[in-house]
Amino acid sequence: MDAYDGDSDARHGPEGPGGPRLAPGPAVPAVPTASEGPGTAAAPDAVVHPEPPPVPPRTGVAALSPRYQVGAALALALVAVTVCVHLGMVFLSVAPANTVTRQHGKAIEEWVYPEFEQNWKLFAPNPLQQNISVQVRADVLMQDGTTTTTGWNDLSAEDGRAIDGSLLPSHTVQNELRRAWDFFVTTHGTDNRAIGLRGSLSEQYLRRIVVMRLYEGDATSKKGTVQRVQVRSSTTNVPPPHWSGEKVSDTPLYRVLPWWTVTADEANGGVR
Repeated sequence: MDAYDGDSDARHGPEGPGGPRLAPGPAVPAVPTASEGPGTAAAPDAVVHPEPPPVPPRTGVAALSPRYQVGAALALALVAVTVCVHLGMVFLSVAPANTVTRQHGKAIEEWVYPEFEQNWKLFAPNPLQQNISVQVRADVLMQDGTTTTTGWNDLSAEDGRAIDGSLLPSHTVQNELRRAWDFFVTTHGTDNRAIGLRGSLSEQYLRRIVVMRLYEGDATSKKGTVQRVQVRSSTTNVPPPHWSGEKVSDTPLYRVLPWWTVTADEANGGVR
C-alpha cells in the first residue's frame, strides 16, 4: 500500500484529485502606463494617447518679425493706392469731359503724358475708307526709231492679283509699291513739289520701281527703251454696306504727276 501512496496523483490521472489541471502557457507581458516607469507592469485597460503633430514653420510675411510685418503691410498699401490712382488717371484721360477733368485736367495730363498715353489704334484701328491705285505710263523708243506712249498700267491691281489666293505673298508684292507711294506723298506738297531733302530721294525711288515694273509687265516697254514715265494715283471710296443707307461717290479722283525722264542706268532694264 505504501508503494501506491507515493504515486497517488498518478492514480487519479492528469486531472488530479481536485479537478482538471491547466497546462502551463506563455506569460503575457504587462503594458506599462504613461505614469509608470520602465519595467513597471500596468493595468490591461490603460489608454495610450498619441503625441500631437509638429507645428509647421511660418512662411511669407508671417515669418517676419512684427516690425518688418508692419513695414511690409505699409508697402503693400502704398502699391495698392498707387495702382488705383494710376488707373483712375488713365480712365479720366480717355473719358469724356466732366467736372473732374475740367478742374484737374492739368494734373491728369502731367501724370499720363507722354509715358502712359493711350493709343487706341492698337486695339481698334481705323480701317482705310479709300482704295488707292498707283498707275504708270511711259514713252518708249522703239527699234525703228519711233516713240510710242503706252496705256496706263495699273500696278496696284497687278499686286492685288498676285496676292489674291496666295498663302504666302511676299513682302515686296504687298508693300514695295504702296510704301513708295506713301513716301512720295509725305515728302511732296499737293502741287507735287518736293518738301525737304528727302523729296528727290522719294522721286528716284518711285521712278526706279515703276520703270522696273514696266520692263517686267508691259509688252510695249519690253520691245523698246523707256525714255519717260508718268505716274498717277486713282483714289476711289470704299462702298458702304448695303444696310447703312450711306451714299458716297464712286467716281475716282486722280493725282497726276509730271513726266520724269528715265536716266541711262535705269533704261533698258538697268534696274531689274
